[in-house]
Amino acid sequence: MSGSMEKALAILEYLASRPHGAPLVAIATDLNQIRSGCHRTLNELVKSGYVRPLRRGEYALTTKLSSMGMSFLSKSGIIDIAQPVMNRLARETDELVRLAILDGNRLTLVAKAVGSKVGLLYDPDMGIDLTLSCSAAGHAWLATLSDQQATEIVVRQGLGDPASYGPNAPVTVEALLPMLQAHRKRGFSMIQDMYASGMSSVAAVVRRKGEPAAGALVIAGPSSRFTEERMLRLGPSLVKMANELALIGSASPLLKTDGRGTWGNMA
Repeated sequence: MSGSMEKALAILEYLASRPHGAPLVAIATDLNQIRSGCHRTLNELVKSGYVRPLRRGEYALTTKLSSMGMSFLSKSGIIDIAQPVMNRLARETDELVRLAILDGNRLTLVAKAVGSKVGLLYDPDMGIDLTLSCSAAGHAWLATLSDQQATEIVVRQGLGDPASYGPNAPVTVEALLPMLQAHRKRGFSMIQDMYASGMSSVAAVVRRKGEPAAGALVIAGPSSRFTEERMLRLGPSLVKMANELALIGSASPLLKTDGRGTWGNMA
């Protein structure tokens, strides 16, 4: 990757987490870029329509990237394929259902279905890349790998900080590995107060028999009603629907296991 492209992508990723924008000085300093060069790259991104200038030398993303992402998901067919299964699961559980797609070593939330009509809903932003060490989808996928493979992936990404996640988020690989072993025995992952305080979730991988995982199907809700007993009861149904989605999902390139989700394809 060329240096100029790498710098441009770094700026886009930086601004993606700052919807209100950021000043040139902060962008250049935080990304360790020379201010004049950073300014030139920003101007090129403005000309291309990916960035817009704000007042007082600040910059923010336009909607061009998000529009491209939504168009890509729409044309991939993933929503049309997955939504009926997710809607059915949401109706049966009265909880939030999420689909995360595996791409390399990234699990990205791409679709949801809401079952509960009232009360608190666990609803992370669409399109985020999950932290593998403290998310149900991450645990579900890591549990399909060996401990060595899971360790290398988690170390590369980094473990979630409990200050940003829930109090039960593992802070060491040694704390994570016994959790993965329990998930393997159970056949699905189950976490409480880990991704967020007061929230529980259960997940099963989406994969055809004998193939690597293509993603994970998640049910999530407040711990006050989504208890351990209820998660254990719903787990087998979740696994069944995840397998159903794997069978019909091969029509979408996002759910084809073509090596995108294998550990050896580490980026």
